[in-house]
Amino acid sequence: MKRELIKFFASGLYTSYGKGLYPGSRGTIPAWLIAYFLIRGDQAILAVCAVLFTGLSVYLSYEAEKIWGHDSKQIVMDEWAGMMVTLILVPYSPVYYGIAFVIFRLADAVKIWPANIAENLPGGWGVTADDIVAGVQSCLLMHLGLYIVRNYV
Repeated sequence: MKRELIKFFASGLYTSYGKGLYPGSRGTIPAWLIAYFLIRGDQAILAVCAVLFTGLSVYLSYEAEKIWGHDSKQIVMDEWAGMMVTLILVPYSPVYYGIAFVIFRLADAVKIWPANIAENLPGGWGVTADDIVAGVQSCLLMHLGLYIVRNYV
């Protein structure tokens, strides 16, 4: 039973399962939907979810690696944590949230320094840390873009 629960949650409610490319993007969609339709821009709840999903990701990733191997594509709870970090203080809007999703997925795929170093941490920390760094980078880029649009466009 524990093994099945780990697989269910680590895989983002099984969203990373299936054929085709981009299990990380598929696995991020539920987090985006939770943020947009349930959290609805409430920054306190978003912050709590970012912390909660980060802690869950470290634990679930550690346990899921015993099932699927090191940093398996099946593990996407780390994407949930990174997505929540990305959305911190982003204005609640389908356009802004959509742009944040795309920026986060690109940052997570490219792994710009220091995300590429963070993924070398041991166990669940490494699986999760690069997504948290990508989330911070995406959040900063999102806010830089918003600043430029508001002040210079």
